[in-house]
Amino acid sequence: MSLPTPAEQRLQRRAIACLALAAFGSGIALRVNDALLPRLAGEFGIDLGRAAQVISWFAIAYGLAQLLFGPLGDRLGKYRVIAWATLACAASSALCALAGGFEALRLARVLAGATAAAIIPLAMAWIGDVVAYERRQPVLARFLIGQILGLTVGVWFGGFAADHLGWRVPFWGLAGLFAVIGLLLLDIERRLPDAARQRRVEPGSALTRMARDFGRILALPWARLILATVFLEGLFLYGPFAFIASHLHAQFGLSLSLAGGLVMLFGLGGFIYALGATRIVPRLGEAGLARWGGVLLFLALASLALSPLWWWGGVACLLAGLGFYMLHNTLQLNATQMAPAQRGAAVSAFASCFFLGQSAGVGLAGLAVGRLGTGWVLGLGAAGVLAVGLHFAWRRQRRA
Repeated sequence: MSLPTPAEQRLQRRAIACLALAAFGSGIALRVNDALLPRLAGEFGIDLGRAAQVISWFAIAYGLAQLLFGPLGDRLGKYRVIAWATLACAASSALCALAGGFEALRLARVLAGATAAAIIPLAMAWIGDVVAYERRQPVLARFLIGQILGLTVGVWFGGFAADHLGWRVPFWGLAGLFAVIGLLLLDIERRLPDAARQRRVEPGSALTRMARDFGRILALPWARLILATVFLEGLFLYGPFAFIASHLHAQFGLSLSLAGGLVMLFGLGGFIYALGATRIVPRLGEAGLARWGGVLLFLALASLALSPLWWWGGVACLLAGLGFYMLHNTLQLNATQMAPAQRGAAVSAFASCFFLGQSAGVGLAGLAVGRLGTGWVLGLGAAGVLAVGLHFAWRRQRRA
């Protein structure tokens, strides 16, 4: 990988900053419904588990659409596909705002998940194309600041809208945000050097190429381990995570705005990791990051389930954010290198498994909440994510 010129470095930094903005919008879209769930349940006369389908169906669509966008990005250019997908996100967000009933909202959220699917995995793959492996993990961590802030703002904005504005307002805001970011991305894409606009053209039909790409990835034992690990991470963490605001609201009588505000501290934990990544990563190494990330997630979710203090919810969410990004950023780094020749397809397969794990987790947690309560759901998630982190750390250490 040749070193870019100073002018290309400046353009690269601007390009990554614009990708971080797109990730910010994607993060809001992903988590905006968490604190809205009680409001949606009351608005449409349904229970909390059914209302959670706006989260799980979004995640299913997001995960399945990866199977299209990864190879499409490899073929047409990753940055270009991200730009047009961001504009499509503006349209799908507007459809969410216009939904006349729960069925229409659920369908619009499916479209929103499918259109948002290109942004983060193809952005990671593009960074993998233009940034050398030894410098990549801190760059990925800084890029993820956009998503972290989006996840944070999404939970809070959903809660604030539930209490004061109405559930449609966040979706109108997302539509406008995505439209502006999409135009910025298109402008940057036109100015990228040829080396940053890589395309891979192979003979055969699109379906044949797609099957060939994913077949090559799944043939790699290390790739299979990473994909299985990130699926289980999504299942055990984000299934319970969707109900944290509802848990705080039900257990302590907190307003949805305050509950969403406490969950926002998850993003602060991730922000702390991103800012300190250049020092944390060399000190702990990949195995250490995965191990301690799993431990912190266990402590956060378990204490959240057991604590009698409402304010501990904020501390637990901060610890969860730090632990999650320690573990997940390590998995992301490995995903960008597990199949370099099919990097777009590989990272998209990674994201697909992550979000399919999330959708499975939210679905199972939604069923369990009515029978066991939110505390048990959080406790089971804590045990699961600890096992995931420790197992991956052990396998990574053996591979070193």
